[in-house]
Amino acid sequence: MGKKVHIIGSGFSSLASACYLAKAGYDVIVFEKNNYLGGRARQFKKEGFIFDMGPTWYWMPDVFEKFFADFGKKPSDYYQLERLSPAYEVYFGKEDSIVIPGDLEGIVDVFEKEEKGSSIHLKHFLKQAKGNYDVAVKDLVYKPGQSPLELVNIETIKRLHHVFGNIRSQVSRRIKNKKLLKILEFPVLFLGAKPQDTPALYSFMNWADFGLGTWHPVGGMYKVVEAMVALARSMNVEFRTNSNVQEITLDSVGKTKGIIVNDEFIASDVVLSGADYHHTETLLPQKYRQYSEKYWDKRVFAPSSLLFYVGFDKKLKNVKHHTLFFDTEFDVHAETIYGPPSWPKEPLFYASYPSITDGSFAPAGKEAATFLIPLAPGVEDTLSIREKYFNIIIRRLEELTQQSVKEFIIFKESFCVNDFVKDYNSYKGNAYGLANTLMQTAFLRPKIKSKKVKNLFFTGQLTVPGPGVPPALISGKIASDLIIKHN
Repeated sequence: MGKKVHIIGSGFSSLASACYLAKAGYDVIVFEKNNYLGGRARQFKKEGFIFDMGPTWYWMPDVFEKFFADFGKKPSDYYQLERLSPAYEVYFGKEDSIVIPGDLEGIVDVFEKEEKGSSIHLKHFLKQAKGNYDVAVKDLVYKPGQSPLELVNIETIKRLHHVFGNIRSQVSRRIKNKKLLKILEFPVLFLGAKPQDTPALYSFMNWADFGLGTWHPVGGMYKVVEAMVALARSMNVEFRTNSNVQEITLDSVGKTKGIIVNDEFIASDVVLSGADYHHTETLLPQKYRQYSEKYWDKRVFAPSSLLFYVGFDKKLKNVKHHTLFFDTEFDVHAETIYGPPSWPKEPLFYASYPSITDGSFAPAGKEAATFLIPLAPGVEDTLSIREKYFNIIIRRLEELTQQSVKEFIIFKESFCVNDFVKDYNSYKGNAYGLANTLMQTAFLRPKIKSKKVKNLFFTGQLTVPGPGVPPALISGKIASDLIIKHN
């Protein structure tokens, strides 16, 4: 029997680690405090409707392919992928929207139509973005974040101006149309920082968007969770739900001895936490915590979110599978997230209507919709505030898409800051982890391998490489590689 590795949490990074460690011969058990697997990528069902409660975008399909290929598998062995065409729609006002096609040639045409000459600059920008993607996603993001030297090679030296420049300055250099600029800045929202604070190297997200495309797993993102769980179980990974880890116990020299789960001690050789990093350290004695409360309080966090899951008693018009409502100023909204935390007066919001593409999400003739407003972590969260903002976005939805929707609502459920804390032990109720600012990139993020506790490791969105589903898969691989290396 191999060494016992006990994993806290069952999100994407934990599932990836579980698979790699089981393949390497470890005896792996995953402990999940909730009654379902998948962490934030859970599923909600009601009255024949289905909702992905967490991630709804499937970008960077090559990362998923690489993960499954490491086990001699393909995504298609588990779920069916469809490339969305159009990829998404962005509203800027009433009768004022831009539809992003599902192919690069179509996107170039859209830009040229909106601003003459912009297609030439877009092609140049995307060539750089693809180069950054090849350097970053195929190499740098798989580094463990232990040393700044990991970032130094011929390709990164050639791209130093992309490290110290920012996305906003790069995209606005030659394209002036404000709508196009918003579209080019939008992908870095997945990284959880303002465009002017995000290194230009992260333009690789634009290649992920325009070059690699937007995809939909038939049945939703939870199909990916089910696939990874099935893969893990095929290698004898054990999953225990309703299993709350209350303490990480140590021996006299500060080495992991085991975990206490539902008041029961379980001996461990290695502990890996895919749960919230800050929360995990509270399971340790104070002197074995690497990062102080002051440290966490000073970090720049990616947003939290106010989410609504809504069942409509009709099919909606003038919307796409993914629809962004950018009819208010992002910089003003962003200031409420990254400046003094507050609720935005005129929020941008995102909506997903998966039942437009996939009939399994809603009964015939009805529509399933998820709405998301990005928020500062830690803001006040009450039912009355949630209701106020639901009315704001539904009114805007009706005005912008020129249809009545409120009277057709069958039900709605909400999820916000307090729920992120309660369900995921999320620090200040953040939804996406730490923002990928220059000072929170790579080796400057919290470490995967504990500096104070032997055989304690971390994975997920608060460590390397950062927020998002593909980075979570990569984080799981990095953590498992380090465990294998040191054990």
